[in-house]
Amino acid sequence: MSAPAVARVEGLAYRLPLKGTLAWGAHSQLSAAEHVLVRVTLEDGTVGVAEATPRPTIYGETPQSVLAILRLLEPALRGLGIDDEEALNRVRNSVANNHTARGALDMALWEARARARGESLFDTLLGPNRRVRVSFILGIAPPAGMLAEAERVVNAGVRCLKVKVGRDHARDLAVIGELRRAFGDAVELYADSNETLTPETAPAALAAMRDAGLTCVEEPLPVREVKARADLHARAPLPIVADDSCFTPADLARELELGTFDILNVKTARNGFTDGLAMLRAAARHGKRGMVGSQASTGLGTLHAALLSTRAEVTEPCELSFVLKLQDDLLNLPVTFREGWLDVPALRDHALDPAQLQHYRV
Repeated sequence: MSAPAVARVEGLAYRLPLKGTLAWGAHSQLSAAEHVLVRVTLEDGTVGVAEATPRPTIYGETPQSVLAILRLLEPALRGLGIDDEEALNRVRNSVANNHTARGALDMALWEARARARGESLFDTLLGPNRRVRVSFILGIAPPAGMLAEAERVVNAGVRCLKVKVGRDHARDLAVIGELRRAFGDAVELYADSNETLTPETAPAALAAMRDAGLTCVEEPLPVREVKARADLHARAPLPIVADDSCFTPADLARELELGTFDILNVKTARNGFTDGLAMLRAAARHGKRGMVGSQASTGLGTLHAALLSTRAEVTEPCELSFVLKLQDDLLNLPVTFREGWLDVPALRDHALDPAQLQHYRV
């Protein structure tokens, strides 16, 4: 019996407000998760869903552009068997960029394929690391606000904070010092500079972060400063996490050749499962550590990121607690954390709540 074919691909935009604003980089900020539910329906009625998280300041995508790309790709996807992964990926990758649209489409196809076989994504993707260490993205804000939010999420079970830095180095160090005084060694801290440092200031800034007790720093220099990034890594003041420099497998191959990083941050939101798995494996073959990041994912995106986080190549805390930043969610059950860990198999019964989706659709 042949596998069912794709019958329909659609996108449903929704908006979930945040608890306060998430600010990062030189000027970016977010006050709501304005995302798109990507839904793939097969000819037998099987459905797979995923969350697209467009970020105009990062990928140049908007909810409207995600919807447009899905409409563009749907005619070529219709009629393809769900088991014909080569053909499906050829269509999915027939457009350039549009990372979150293509990543969410990949994950929705994966779920539809699993369900057509009578399985779930947990049966298909769950790896050996059933419990995953989690981190929380602590955005740039007045110091008192950052400390209050850190206390809130630590009380909710988080034990690792990814601290957004880069607008004021002295203020950043002061906040990091306050966080260390508040939590001691019980909470791991690392930084995300979002490409805000310069080749001249980065060595001293990273040395200061190291001395303040941070374990690593994400993308300290602009991606375009290729030689400077390689030079900074060679000086090794602090382990470097690759994120914006490794959007795609081709980007990763370049960075591995140049020698610019120590830890790869893969995001299901832009890589899906197909590229995400391939990138983690490639990085591990080169002796690099791995983590799974968040693009301010809501609960559905968190489920998918959590599954990838269980793979053996993932060695670092993963950004799976952004749900604590949401005022509400689309899932039927809350995602909870205990002493810094997420029990991924315990999420098996978490699913999209149709009533919640309808309430927050735009």
